Amino acid sequence: MAKTTKKRVRIIPLGGMGEVGKNMTVYEYGDDIIIVDVGVGFPEEEMFGVDLVIPDITYLHDKLHRIRGIFITHGHEDHIGSLPYLLTELGNPPIYGTPLTLGLIGVKLRERHLLEKAILIPMGPEDVIEAGAFTIEPFRVCHSIPDAVGFGITTPAGLIVHTGDYKFDLTPVDGRPTDFGKIAALGNRGVLALVTDCVHVETPGFTASERVVEEAFDRIFAQTDGRIIVATFASLISRIQQVVDVAQRYGRKVCPIGRSMENNVEMALGMDYLHDPQRVLVDVKRAAELPPNRVAYVVTGSQGEPMAALSRIAGGDHRQLKVMSGDTVVISATPIPGNEKSVYKTINNLYKLGATVVHGTDGRSHVSGHASQEELLLMLNLVRPEFFVPVHGEYRMLVVHGQLAAQTGVHPENVFVLENGDVLEFTQSHGDKVGKTYGGHVMVDGSGVGDIGDAVLRDRKALSNDGIMMVVVSIDSEEARIIAGPDIVTRGVFYLPESDGVLTELRDELRAIIDNCSVEGIRDLNTVKEHIRSGLAKAVFARSKRRPIVIPVVMEV
Repeated sequence: MAKTTKKRVRIIPLGGMGEVGKNMTVYEYGDDIIIVDVGVGFPEEEMFGVDLVIPDITYLHDKLHRIRGIFITHGHEDHIGSLPYLLTELGNPPIYGTPLTLGLIGVKLRERHLLEKAILIPMGPEDVIEAGAFTIEPFRVCHSIPDAVGFGITTPAGLIVHTGDYKFDLTPVDGRPTDFGKIAALGNRGVLALVTDCVHVETPGFTASERVVEEAFDRIFAQTDGRIIVATFASLISRIQQVVDVAQRYGRKVCPIGRSMENNVEMALGMDYLHDPQRVLVDVKRAAELPPNRVAYVVTGSQGEPMAALSRIAGGDHRQLKVMSGDTVVISATPIPGNEKSVYKTINNLYKLGATVVHGTDGRSHVSGHASQEELLLMLNLVRPEFFVPVHGEYRMLVVHGQLAAQTGVHPENVFVLENGDVLEFTQSHGDKVGKTYGGHVMVDGSGVGDIGDAVLRDRKALSNDGIMMVVVSIDSEEARIIAGPDIVTRGVFYLPESDGVLTELRDELRAIIDNCSVEGIRDLNTVKEHIRSGLAKAVFARSKRRPIVIPVVMEV
């Protein structure tokens, strides 16, 4: 009798595990693969000079012909931001998303000249999409951005529910609450695994409604005579709508600043997701002509990004907007873990310029878009999964969410706290980690993608800690003697006005080191370089206990 092959579905997170951001989850059954979200992450503090972090998709490189589609839950950067960098590498599969999500993706792809080649397929909460062995049923969820969805993913091994980011906002700004009925209906069909957001798992109770933010904006606009600058994510169209609505009530115009902010506002107006019947929105030239009590700005940079509008404004080097005494800056966002230092630096700089800053939960100018504990428990009770996979959170958040799941009846052995690259496999009755694949960081630095590795970061760290010294020397290899130098150029090692004596001593030591080389040694440039490198490193450490990078430049004459 032939042996029956069990139906197996795999879940492989390539981002979003042990971190807030960079969300990307691969679902694999037989010859078919779908991908949910392709997000970007912010660089960690020790990633000197790195602009963005994207998922490592090495696992998919030999499987591109099996990818049936990319399904996007919503339009935030940590769910769509890597598409411009990875879409071509993924073989340009079709991208499914709600209209606003595709609009935001289109803005990003157009900037990289990829839009014409992209296959963007609109979907709605009422659709059912066949993608190889997978059947995907979107369902509406509330988040801090309109048009967010989760997915019911039917596979031959069972039904998986992937919620995306959500909260149970009963009074959403766009009037479209989370579809409790559809989520419960999925739960009634029997759910094999629940894959769900846990960013706010450490917060008791329920997350406040987005309506709270508009009430806070109303108080701020009512009490402020000077200019108002609201910093938020460029993709938070509903937050921008709240600024427009409140500004209209108080007779102010609103000016968007920042390339992504301006592009997204234009896109959202064109798609009727942003409404401005009273022509409140104006360009920067018109805004500059208005008195302080008649203008407000919405700007990028709420996470302290160095090149975003708010950081440049706070640093005094934004060419279109200068902060002055009497201005009120509202940071309508919570710092993503790892960004706190840059956000507070920006806030400090704004205070130095004379601005009043409203940030964090001050005046409720921001509420989270993520479910708190009671909402997470409600989702678990609606879905009633056999297996549970928390995603999108630092490691402690994943653990705490797993503990919540156990409280609702999920067996502790059926809770999987994963790391990026873990391979999780399910049958209809069993689940287990079966392997590990690539799950690291790929760094974006300027126009380079993936060409910055650990060695470069180590060098950058050494440069930031101990500086650099360059030694230039010319050698006559025939006569085995120095004919010029050694000259020393130093940056970040010694205080130059007081270092002449030290540099003279170091030059004398280097000359002695080279003179002591054998004739054959001096004729070998690599040998000379190594003697200079090791000799100078020892001499500098003896004097300063520093270990600068030493670069010998030896010219043969």
